[in-house]
Amino acid sequence: MHCVNRIKKAQQHGNYKTPRLWAKAKGINHDIAIKTANCIVDIAVLYNADVIVFEHLDKNGKVRGSKKQKLKLWRSQEVQSIVTNKAHRLGMRVSHICAWNTSRLAYDGSGFVLRGKFGGFNTYELCKFQNGKTYNCDLSASYNIGARYFIREILKSLDENSRLLIEAKVPQCSKRSTCTFSTLVNLNAEIIAQTA
Repeated sequence: MHCVNRIKKAQQHGNYKTPRLWAKAKGINHDIAIKTANCIVDIAVLYNADVIVFEHLDKNGKVRGSKKQKLKLWRSQEVQSIVTNKAHRLGMRVSHICAWNTSRLAYDGSGFVLRGKFGGFNTYELCKFQNGKTYNCDLSASYNIGARYFIREILKSLDENSRLLIEAKVPQCSKRSTCTFSTLVNLNAEIIAQTA
């Protein structure tokens, strides 16, 4: 953040070309990306993971909002690229899932969450579910990300008739952008009921 503020101050004083400051900011970002990727792979190895699942983040188009500069410097694509290379060397797979509504929907299936001032909090780390439960936003989103991966893999393994039967009983799993952890629980219960 200090680097970005220095660039901003230099530009306010008329110095628009600041190659050294930009080089320093890019170097810091690259270092953060490498450390983040190493941490993700180390945790995957520690827990003997077979697959590392990422949200498919679309970075095309203009970045809008007051925090434009900070958002632009977040290198999610670089982190994912480094993790993919390391994971493949270790024999792990990397998968991407639809990112829509992973943070907005509560993992328990109660609907959209209220974040920040809308939920009565001073921070965006916490959210309030429709049923009144207070929860961590990132943890809820990670449940949804994991659930979407398993839902996709389960549905892929089924034949057409079985899949249509299950989608009729659990209609949420037919639309990936609305799948949550509760959808996976319902899907699992339905599969057990059909095999019993």
